[in-house]
Formats: sequence, structure tokens, C-alpha cells
Amino acid sequence: MLYNLFSNPVTRAMAISLLCAIGFAGVALLIGANRIAVFDSSVIASIQGMENDRLTYILSFFTWIGTGLPVAIITASAALFLYAALKHRMELLLLVAVVGGTGLLNYLLKLVFKRARPEIYRIAEANGYSFPSGHSMVAFSLYGILAYLLWRHIPRRAGRIVLIAISSLFILTIGISRIYLGVHYPSDVLGGYLASGCWMFGLIWLYDGKYGKSAVTHRGGP
Repeated sequence: MLYNLFSNPVTRAMAISLLCAIGFAGVALLIGANRIAVFDSSVIASIQGMENDRLTYILSFFTWIGTGLPVAIITASAALFLYAALKHRMELLLLVAVVGGTGLLNYLLKLVFKRARPEIYRIAEANGYSFPSGHSMVAFSLYGILAYLLWRHIPRRAGRIVLIAISSLFILTIGISRIYLGVHYPSDVLGGYLASGCWMFGLIWLYDGKYGKSAVTHRGGP
């Protein structure tokens, strides 16, 4: 019975959303109790210990594509593709809701927690509060929802594996870039992923519950 319950995509999305919410709450509690400093320090030391000019250039680029203008261009291009090529207007709304809502959610969470940025060696500078990482949240939401939306239009397993690999690469590398550049704690990045996971899978749960079956059945329809 439990297997049948979680084999349902709608139920699975809801469960993942709840697990991400629990994980985020756990990270926030550890930060508040100052019980995560050892984890943060060890990860920072490992990542910043790899510093070299070429890696700094690469990770600075990944940080850049996680900023406002590149994110807006990628989101608009994906929305145009969904609307013009696939005729999936509801998928377009899901994309905009996930990515746009992530920015607002990050702003509100930072106001709630008001965590100062790391006082460590920095390669770049950043303003505002630290937890959760906005770049990590946007990366997870943008490339996560694109993977979800494109998955159903890729029939071959190999193509889907490539899609997941590319999405994961962008999500992880953007998060790592924030630690490498010294503007976020690892727990900021982890918290960002979990917060976005909760938001994204929650919206997927709502979407799949109402539109998912028809979107799959009438692929490419108006």
C-alpha cells in the first residue's frame, strides 16, 4: 500500500515538498543554535582550498548566470518556447510561478532569519543577508522546473539522463560558486536548495493534481 501511495506522481511531489520543508526547518534550527559551524567551516576550507585563477573565472561565470538578467533571459526564452512551440500555456504559468515566487520567498526568508554573511576570505562581494542563498534558490527552481517541464517532452531515456545531468550541474555549480567566492556559508546553500525544493514541488503537486494528466495525454495540444 505504501509503495502504491508513493508511486503516484502527485503524492510523490507532495511528499518531497514536505520533506524539503522539514529539512529546511532542521537547517534553520541548527543555525539558530550555532550547531552547524563545524560543517560550514570544513566545507568552506575544502572548496576555497582549490582556489586558482581558472576556477575563479569559471565559478564567477556560474555565479553571474544565477543573477537577475541571465535568469530573466533564460526564463523568458523557456516561456516563449513553451508557448510558441509546445502550445502549453499552463506549463508556462507553472514556470513563471515557480521562478518568480522563489525570488519573493527568498526575500521574505532573509528578512525572517537576518543571518550575516560570512566574515571570511572573499573573492567577490555581496550585500544583504546570507540565509538562505538566493542564487542557490533560483538555480534550483529554474533548472529544476525546466527539467520537470522538458522531461515529459523527451521520449528517450538517454535524453532524459542528459537533461537531469545538465540541470544538476548548473544547480550544484551555482551553489558551490557562492561558497567558493566567500559570500555564503554552505548551510546557506543547503537551506536554499531545501526552501526551493519545498516551493517547487509544492507547486508541481498543485499543477499535476489539476493539469498533469491532460498535459501528458495531449502533448503538444493547444
